[in-house]
Amino acid sequence: MRKLLPPILLALALTVATAAHAAGPTYRVHVAGLACPFCAYGIEKSLGAIDGVARVETHIEDGVVIVEMAEGKTLDRAEAAQAVEDAGFTLDGFEAPAGGSQ
Repeated sequence: MRKLLPPILLALALTVATAAHAAGPTYRVHVAGLACPFCAYGIEKSLGAIDGVARVETHIEDGVVIVEMAEGKTLDRAEAAQAVEDAGFTLDGFEAPAGGSQ
């Protein structure tokens, strides 16, 4: 059993490392009205509920939310706008990566 542990741990570490680098496209969602950490929590919860969202990061001072999708997934403007509206805010801009959904 002890001889099996190092190869198993190595395989697990490689799997985690590969998953961490298998990120999908990243979008910049500009949101009007972000003013505090509570606002950030609400918008992150709403955008994070979209199918395929891997990571959400809010920059309150810039009014920008970075949305990273899982590999093979995309985010379209209408879907982002609905999530922003559901959180009680207004979509102020949407930047897709080159070749991404608009």
